[in-house]
Amino acid sequence: MPHSDPPVSQFQLQEEALNELKANRNGVESPSDKISPVLPFGIPSSVASINGSAYTTAQTLVEQVAYTLSDRLFTYSPETFDLDNAVKQWSSKRQANGRGKITSVEPMETRLGAANVLLGYIFGADRVAKKEVAQSIIASSATLTSMRSAIDQLALLYSMSSPFVAHVAAADYEVSSGKLVTDYVTAVNVAQETGAGLISSFSSHEAQHMALFATLAATVLPTVHIYDGVRVARESVKVVDILDQGGLQGVFESISSEQDGKTDQVTRVNRILRSLNAELGTAYSFFEYEGHEEPDAVLVVFGSVESSLATQIAASLAKGGEKVGVIAVRVYRPFSEAAFLEVLPKSVKRVAVLGQVLNELAVNDITVQSALFTDVVAAVTMSDIYNLPPPIIDVKYAREHTWSPKEFAWIFDQIVRKPSVSIIIPEDALTSEASTLDSFATLAEDNSSRQYSFWNGDDAASSTAASVVAKVLAGGDQTVAYSAVYDNVAIAGTLHSEIRTSRKAVDAPFHVEGANVSFVGELQLLKHFDIVASTKIGGSIIIKASIKSEDVEKKLPATFRKELVKRNVNLFFLDVGEDVSPAIENALVQLAFFKTAGIQPSLLKLSAANQDSEAVRKAAETIETTLTKFDAPKEWADFVAEGEVEVLPSVPQANSFAINEEKHYQEPSAILKSSQSAAQALSFKEAYGVESSLRPDLGIKNFIVKVQENKRLTPTSYDRNIFHIEFDLTGTGLTYEIGEALGIHAHNDTDDVNAFITSYGLNSSDLVEIPSRDNPDILEVRTIFQALQQNIDIFGKPPKRFYESLAEFATNLEEKKALLAVASPDGAADFKRRAEVDFITFADILLEFPSAHPSFPDLVKIVSPMKRREYSIASSQMVHPTSVHLLIVVVNWTDPKGRDRYGQATRYLSRLPIGAELVVSVKPSVMKLPASPTAPLIMAGLGTGLAPFRAFVQYRAWQRQQGLEIGPVLLYMGSRHKAQEYLYGEEWEAYVDAGIITLLGCAFSRDQKEKIYIQDRMRQTLEEVRDAYLERKGAFYLCGPTWPVPDVAMVIEEAVKKQAEREGRRVEVSREMEELKEGGRYVLEVY
Repeated sequence: MPHSDPPVSQFQLQEEALNELKANRNGVESPSDKISPVLPFGIPSSVASINGSAYTTAQTLVEQVAYTLSDRLFTYSPETFDLDNAVKQWSSKRQANGRGKITSVEPMETRLGAANVLLGYIFGADRVAKKEVAQSIIASSATLTSMRSAIDQLALLYSMSSPFVAHVAAADYEVSSGKLVTDYVTAVNVAQETGAGLISSFSSHEAQHMALFATLAATVLPTVHIYDGVRVARESVKVVDILDQGGLQGVFESISSEQDGKTDQVTRVNRILRSLNAELGTAYSFFEYEGHEEPDAVLVVFGSVESSLATQIAASLAKGGEKVGVIAVRVYRPFSEAAFLEVLPKSVKRVAVLGQVLNELAVNDITVQSALFTDVVAAVTMSDIYNLPPPIIDVKYAREHTWSPKEFAWIFDQIVRKPSVSIIIPEDALTSEASTLDSFATLAEDNSSRQYSFWNGDDAASSTAASVVAKVLAGGDQTVAYSAVYDNVAIAGTLHSEIRTSRKAVDAPFHVEGANVSFVGELQLLKHFDIVASTKIGGSIIIKASIKSEDVEKKLPATFRKELVKRNVNLFFLDVGEDVSPAIENALVQLAFFKTAGIQPSLLKLSAANQDSEAVRKAAETIETTLTKFDAPKEWADFVAEGEVEVLPSVPQANSFAINEEKHYQEPSAILKSSQSAAQALSFKEAYGVESSLRPDLGIKNFIVKVQENKRLTPTSYDRNIFHIEFDLTGTGLTYEIGEALGIHAHNDTDDVNAFITSYGLNSSDLVEIPSRDNPDILEVRTIFQALQQNIDIFGKPPKRFYESLAEFATNLEEKKALLAVASPDGAADFKRRAEVDFITFADILLEFPSAHPSFPDLVKIVSPMKRREYSIASSQMVHPTSVHLLIVVVNWTDPKGRDRYGQATRYLSRLPIGAELVVSVKPSVMKLPASPTAPLIMAGLGTGLAPFRAFVQYRAWQRQQGLEIGPVLLYMGSRHKAQEYLYGEEWEAYVDAGIITLLGCAFSRDQKEKIYIQDRMRQTLEEVRDAYLERKGAFYLCGPTWPVPDVAMVIEEAVKKQAEREGRRVEVSREMEELKEGGRYVLEVY
């Protein structure tokens, strides 16, 4: 059957135009192989050139398979993840796939309903013509959640579909830990819920084979190919026997033509795997065992790094006589219990399952089990092999965990000798010999193996030095592995590169533990990382710095000096000079490394790798004088720290795949003007470019509203001032939806501002031009009084960096030292006391340290801007079309000095008189009502957390007034005393009488001897909660402080269990709770 090329996408046309422009700008071709600090061997310019033995990455090989075997490729690559760089490049150059056609690459956005476009394509009018062609997706694991519904639909109609495979890099950014994490949990859950296949690559060396296998398995069922996307996918290694496009296409056609649909999925996928082994000469299987022939204990693992390290450690221990083994899961879905039991040794007395869960909360939650654990338990306990099945232990770990070989050795030791298993190694568990043992050297079994570490600023002139070094080393007789990670936090951007060399390729997906040579490109990195700890005993450290011999001790941190001498590490300084070009500096770093490492590369080879022979030549002429060895005094080892010593990490925290662009933001300067120049500017606006605008520093839509009611709801004798405030919207155009919040642009107190102006010696009428924070090109003109009242958070809580910034202005040495002491790691306790006990403000510090007296323009730079304060709206615009209501409590307290303190915004609002004007804006919220008016609402509000629920109830009442049927409304409210804090009590009771609120559960905690909280009222009516929430598919909302969240969640979990019991099904509560959250049926707005 003839095939036609798929239509050229808009992306391809744009890429072609851009590439042509770049290639011929000013009539000169641009270099084709710009040096990358992450990919020393680059991306192959031609997909057809990938074959045989080559230095490459697992990601590149996956992209090669996807491009070769697909006619249309949909990619979901989050910004900076770069999962589709190669395929986009090949497609833009109109390179052919395995069938001689051009693969169309379609970059897509990750959002709910992702992959629906693929459904339309697969089930299009020409689907018969596409049955023989695999349709592929390249994505990160975070995308799978959004794809779940599409995969579900695809699975139901798969007999009509062409093969579908998703190549998924297990990588996600986790906000709670602030780092990139390897995410298998999402893929496992999606595979379980949709019936999709799930296949894992263990290493870069088999990534191409597994991508091919997954594509073949996709002829049986929709398949996900998962691999570690944080490290393994991006590590550059030498891979041998790479299939070219013809080989891939040939194997695919050969094996797929042999298949029939008359057997079950497990049998068909297993048959494909056996055929693939026959074609490739490999021995892949569903489950792969390694270890002792008759083990007492076996560890079951899933995942790239987990499988690679566990297998190698088990093999090493078994050689030493340890009766342990590991089963690495390659094909997780379809899960073949028979295949698993076949590889599980009959001698086993104990099985441990290493299963990934979402986070540390799930690790510590005894009700949460890993998915792999439940599958293994089912396979073992339901088989007829064992009269008494061996005990099975669930060893859980969070997505954020980063593995090392020593942890696996520790796990194996525990599953043999201890009743429980922990993945964290206690400090006293390792002998001195074990703690200094280098894992890579042990795995490589090679005395010639070497490891090197480069620490640099992410945009340093020498940021590509490690990449060039790796490329040069790869030209020798050793095998090289290279990886690099970005830490955007340390020094506002750190690049950490690691190089390993050995005679044979070694899977080592873990950080260097003992570098023979460590290079440090920024002196301040020594304050953030324990670089000595990751340097080999007797190794060498090169620091790029210009330091006189007599100043070395002052410049180097004391703990660094001590450990340097204790570990007998050699210290070198590289002084590149001030006027040297970036290219020469880069070459000097490389030559300094080679000289220290005892390697003599050809200058010709080095020049070629740098693409700059002149820079290399000049660097070679000066290296002997720029690199000097420093003999560290033995006395450094005797240093004794006073107080607690901060423990620095020995490895960076990978939190990005790219440099930190944010650090290049230039803070605009403020210009102080006289009253005369200000008057000129305001009088002749056009000439001076002055624009009148409502809060021009804010990039959001603002409105001026008037106070129409401001009423205290609690008695004046009561210690809490909770008030109801309404704003007139007539003529403003402001509209709001149910659940949204109102942003209040509050002012600092006038008396406080005037007092500060006087004490600081300012003129309140002087004008300052302050660039807008959203657009530095726009200047807003303010008097100093206005700036302090409306722009600058002078009475706010200062961060630690303010102390450090202010110290630069101190003229008194003692005050300067005191400020720096608070900002230092040793000042953590003092800073915490100031912030959380004394409630020190910016103004307090400026008055405390009078010699630190920045000018007002400088003050604007270092004091935080005022932020809008947001409050949940307590009204429905359907009921109150020309007003918006808020429910607020005044925040006030007395500090240790006896001073009355107030929350800036709440005090400002409480004092506003009727008719007062203020600036407001509207902010969307997560508190959304269900689409159906009959969906039940279960609401729990504490104190002023009742605000959004007043809006909810008003809206439901309005819906019923329009003739709509409404569902049950359960409202739980909590406060201290009914007499003082029964907020909107009469309204609630009226709604109960009207049948709008069907259950009102009030918890007044201090009105009786035993305290009763909101969760108690919910538990008392658990059956009503279960029926409304789970039986009738309602939505639950909690608004208020964070402290009751765990207790309230526990009640909801009880309802989930109760519902599962009624339905006669087993339930994993944590997963069901996550599904409720994802479906918008479990919503928290807490503060």
